[in-house]
Amino acid sequence: MGSRRRRSRRAYGIGVALLLSAALSAGCASDPAEPPPAGGGRPPGDGGGRRITLTVGVFGTFGLQEAGLYDTYMRLHPDIAVRQTSLTRNDVYYPQLLTHLTAGSGLADVQAVEVGNIAEVLATQADRLVDLGTVPGVDRRAFLPWKWAQGTGRDGRTLALGTDIGPQALCYRKDLFARAGLPTERGAVGRLWAGDWRAYLTAGLRYRERVPDGPAFTDSAAGVMAAVTASAPVRFYDARGALVVADNPAVREAWDLAAAFARHGLTARLQQFTPGWDQAFANGSFATVACPAWMLGYIQDKAGPAGRGRWDVAAAPRPGSWGGSFLVVPAAGRHRAEAARLAAWLTAPAQQARLFARRGSFPSASAAYPLPAVADARHPYFGDAPVGALFAAAARGVPRAPTGPKDALIAQTLADTGMLQIDQTGRDPDEAWRATMKTLDNALDR
Repeated sequence: MGSRRRRSRRAYGIGVALLLSAALSAGCASDPAEPPPAGGGRPPGDGGGRRITLTVGVFGTFGLQEAGLYDTYMRLHPDIAVRQTSLTRNDVYYPQLLTHLTAGSGLADVQAVEVGNIAEVLATQADRLVDLGTVPGVDRRAFLPWKWAQGTGRDGRTLALGTDIGPQALCYRKDLFARAGLPTERGAVGRLWAGDWRAYLTAGLRYRERVPDGPAFTDSAAGVMAAVTASAPVRFYDARGALVVADNPAVREAWDLAAAFARHGLTARLQQFTPGWDQAFANGSFATVACPAWMLGYIQDKAGPAGRGRWDVAAAPRPGSWGGSFLVVPAAGRHRAEAARLAAWLTAPAQQARLFARRGSFPSASAAYPLPAVADARHPYFGDAPVGALFAAAARGVPRAPTGPKDALIAQTLADTGMLQIDQTGRDPDEAWRATMKTLDNALDR
């Protein structure tokens, strides 16, 4: 969706980074076959022969319209018209969505929700949403179990259907690894740190020893912290919904490991999604970066033609996910049944594979992974890396971690109040931890 802020990449207005259709080859060169409408037959009109118009509210460059999915749906359903409304930033879109859900008015028939907000929506708005798990054509077995769980409330109703996800890898500069005498082939690079984020630190120390005055090993300590946290089975909330960020050993281990990167001078001391970070890609200022699937397009855009063939992709030490969204159907809508069928169709495996082929958004429906558009996808900019298979393997390994209503706020505070100061000013990690926990207590009214 600041330094490794856990917002959707769409919140940063980087839809251009998802234009991978020209870059993905093999299976992504052709779209999957269009399936019949979800649920079998064509949805009815309004009973009077008039065409029903369904609206879809999204934030940023969501990709559904750009991939032509609405046009296809209207061809399959001549008595349905689909219109999209969009706000550029999720931090503007989301408060309005909450206000409209509470009021029961001003809503689109289908609304997008970013993963960092989904737990709050389910906790506070469940009675204002349609149960999508019972819509004809929706099969929970087609989705990754952890993604399905994120859209399911405590009462067992599935109120949100997953669109995309952000399975993580590590992108690296082959030329800089060669300069440091490190492996450059992606399989060997992945074995450098397989299974252990501390081995990633060890690789960084080897790199710095051999390239003492060259580019940094990684972009930011906050980026490391967020990637490590994303691979933990428990993060900021436990399975009962209790806030555990201050007492969770996994969060503190991620903090300490990231601080070690800063302490050893392995980072470029950058803040992610700032102009300086963008320019650093073009300047070759660092050798590795935590890399969700959607960031491939971002790197290609910022590093430009000079980076082609220099960047590659390897498996991360442990799987995690950064980013992704859902579709919900407000119960206050006039055309709830038709809207639910549209949401089910848009999130079906074939449509998710097509969205990946045309826009680079990685599917949350694991049933899409065997389809050629995903399974055979390669990325020429990254040395013809088999990105479909690589990110599918990462997605299947993401732990089923509980989500909480303030995940996005907590992640942003950890990054910007705490880790950024350690990275850029050398603040003591223990002192920064205490200050960050106090800031969180105040922000969460604890």
